[in-house]
Parts: sequence; structure tokens; C-alpha cells
Amino acid sequence: MLFRQLFDSVSGTYSYLLASRAGGEALIVDPVLEKVDRYLQLIGELDLKLVKAVDTHLHADHITGLGALRDRTHCITVMGENTKADVVSMRLSEGDKLTIEGLSLDVLYTPGHTDDSYSFLMRDRVFTGDTLLIRGTGRTDFQNGDARAQYDSLFGKLLRLPDETLVFPAHDYKGDTVSTIGEEKRYNPRLQVKSVDDYVALMASLNLPNPKMMDVAVPSNMRIGLAQAEIARRGWALDARQAIALVGRADVAFVDLRETSERLKHGSIPGALHAPYGDLQDNIRAGGMLRELARVSDKRIVFYCAFGERSAMAVQAAQDAGLLSALHVEGGLDAWKKAQGPVGR
Repeated sequence: MLFRQLFDSVSGTYSYLLASRAGGEALIVDPVLEKVDRYLQLIGELDLKLVKAVDTHLHADHITGLGALRDRTHCITVMGENTKADVVSMRLSEGDKLTIEGLSLDVLYTPGHTDDSYSFLMRDRVFTGDTLLIRGTGRTDFQNGDARAQYDSLFGKLLRLPDETLVFPAHDYKGDTVSTIGEEKRYNPRLQVKSVDDYVALMASLNLPNPKMMDVAVPSNMRIGLAQAEIARRGWALDARQAIALVGRADVAFVDLRETSERLKHGSIPGALHAPYGDLQDNIRAGGMLRELARVSDKRIVFYCAFGERSAMAVQAAQDAGLLSALHVEGGLDAWKKAQGPVGR
């Protein structure tokens, strides 16, 4: 496995680049906007393809690199389902898997620092965001933070992992790079409490100043979505009601860009073809499945995904490749369901 821990000294943020092999798919956890050029340089040097960029929560101390990485690599942006961010490509919940080629991470909902805090467990290590820090825990006094919820996340989930599990947090301000669950149980001063009430009292006594970037970072990080309005302006979008009216037409092929796990969990448009976003370039090039479908059967391709972000990128790519009849469903299956469109399981 390829694993790199990257550091932004201004915000004290750790970002993590993971891949199963050289030349393979990669994901990055908690990227920082100002470090995007460095990430892309390293990804190129390691001969990787960035396919997913993940934030553990809505950050208040730096502007996320999710949007910039999406725009420059066409990767899928990922957060937990409770995020307040306007649009991310994929939203995960407790018990889901975050997967790329050769790697799978378990999704844990670990609120308390914020109400959208998630951790990601991969075999011998866990990426804890700001929920569990090295010899500390994330503050709980803003962004719907809740010390009781954090106590449950810590003592009910993270600290029940094997003691040898490596802990990789989103931040450190002392120069520590990694810990273990066992170490934190023994030496983390905030974990030496005897009850949840003790923990709540401890967190209430901190009286920390707000992060310097908070007033800038939080609003910016809530607005990372792709501007689907531009795709609509070019005439390449259908709203949900327009798309619903096309169901069953012989000259239209709905194409589901989501992963299999998303289809199983959330259902799909009846009769839709499944062509995951990761295979898009192969499918729209000359001889590709979707290119041939449009050429031989004269079908209009209508892309959709979860929230419209992957499909907006897909319709732009298809148009660039000469599939001039391609459209997408604005707002994705989320908008489709809100418009009471039919959903199959």
C-alpha cells in the first residue's frame, strides 16, 4: 500500500494520500486548498489517479481542497451524510464502505466536535478527523458540537478498537504524527474521566478562542459544490420533472453513474443502465459502450448520480467527446425522489 501523511503548517492540518499500488486509484483525506498543487505533484510522481477526495467534517480552520481537486482531476468528492456542504458527489453513513481499487475503509459516525464528524477505519489504522487527537480531543463548542455525543463517539466506538490500531488525526499542533488507541487510552488527559458528566464539565472549562479562519472557512467549505447552473445554461440539463417524463421512452437511455453500493442502498431509476463514473472515459470514447449505444440505437444519453455533481462532470466530458445529445438530471436522484419520480430496488 502507498501511504503518505502530508502537513499544512499554517492550520496544523494532516492530509492523507492512500492507494493500493503504484499506477492505481488513490484517495485523499482532509485536503487543504493551499496544498493542492503539492498533492497533484505527488500524485503524478507516484503515477496515481485521484478518484476520491474526502473530508472528515466541515472544517473551521482552513478552506478545504475538495472543490479544487474535483475541478482539476474530476474526482468524486465525499463527506458524511450529515454535512451542511451544499453539494458533494457522494455522502456516506455509518456502516457504509469508502472504497477505491484495492482498498476499503469502514465509515464510522463520530459526532461531537461537529455534528457531521466521521471517522474512517482501514484495517490497522483509523482516520479520526478532529474527534480523537493525539493527547487531546476536538473542541465541542461550535458547529453543533456536543460533548456528550463526543464522549459516546470516543468511548462507545473509537476506544473500542484494538489497542494497536494506529490513530491518524486531522490536526496536531505539537509535532506528533501518529499514535495508537492503546496510547490514547493510557496517556490522553481528556480520556481519564470517570463519567460522561466529568467529560462534559472538562470540555466546558476549556474556554478556547475561535479558530482564526472560522468566519472565512466555514462559509467557504459549505459552498464547494459544482456550479450545475452553468451546465443548465448550456442546455445540457433536465430538471427532475422533465426527466421523469422521459421514463420508458425508447429513444432515451438513463445512465446511472453511482457505485453499486449506492444503487443497492438508495435504489435507481427503473430501466437505467449502470455505468459507474470511474469508467466514464472508457465508455464515451470511440468504441466505448455509451458511444456505441448512442451511435447504433440513436438513443439520447441521460446521466444521473446522487446529487448531480458526477453527472454534470459526465455530461461535460461526453459533450467534449462528441456525444452532443448527452444530458444530465440536475440534482440527481435526490431531486428525482423529491419530485416523486419512480425508484426501483
